[in-house]
Amino acid sequence: MAKLGNLASRVLVAVVAAPVLLLIIYQDRSEPMWGLVMVAVVLALHEFFAMTLPDDRTDRTVSLAAGIAAAAAMYWLSPGALAGTAVAPALAASGPLLVVIIAVVPISLYYLFRFGDMQTVAPRLAYSITGIVYIGLLASFLGLTKRDFGVNGGHLVVFVLVVTWVGDTGAYFAGRFLGKRKLYPAVSPGKTWAGAIGGLAASAASGVALKLLVIEDMSWFDVVALSVPGAALGQMGDLVESMLKRSTGVKDSGALLPGHGGILDRIDAVLFMSPYVYVYWMIREALA
Repeated sequence: MAKLGNLASRVLVAVVAAPVLLLIIYQDRSEPMWGLVMVAVVLALHEFFAMTLPDDRTDRTVSLAAGIAAAAAMYWLSPGALAGTAVAPALAASGPLLVVIIAVVPISLYYLFRFGDMQTVAPRLAYSITGIVYIGLLASFLGLTKRDFGVNGGHLVVFVLVVTWVGDTGAYFAGRFLGKRKLYPAVSPGKTWAGAIGGLAASAASGVALKLLVIEDMSWFDVVALSVPGAALGQMGDLVESMLKRSTGVKDSGALLPGHGGILDRIDAVLFMSPYVYVYWMIREALA
């Protein structure tokens, strides 16, 4: 009954959230999508640093600010955001380098001048940089996808979200009814091979449905090349977050969404799939 209650909570959250998400995703301008991504980044970073830096509120606050700055730089310090301005050509070469600098140097200097306990400063710095890159930069690819691919931008964002979340649901049911052999018990004891395969099948089926119903510009090769490897990356992203939670003794990253856990629990797969989809479509357009 507890599992059914959890599933019902998930369905209710999805029913309420889906129309709002679609309204934002399909706005003509990309800034609302970027704003939504930034909200998710702030919440997920807060959860991540609460898990990994629980003993120092200042460390968490400064790391959160650095992650927000890096995520904003990822979006705005690029030619796509400044097209038509005089600085766009220069940013084509220097923008990505500036993002790396913003993600690493300021937080490193913070720990240099406020290292606190010298015995723990190395892991604290490592956790801070990991969170900034893992969440702040990877999540930003959703905003870049909406902005950089014209009419297909919104479709591709929906593709990422649907393929990962339908795959998660498929894995849940396949694992519950068919799962016997454990997938990776050292990291996530509840996951099974049947769940992983069922999740991939559900992701592929959702990719086919989206191609037939929404994304006319996507070829059948694109459907396979995006949904199957993308879903596999999403499952590995889920396992990475499980590894982080297990290593810090946390069951869920948060409790913001009933039945879902925290924001990070909801976007862990998206963090790994969205960069893949962005790079794939960028290469596809360049070769077209």
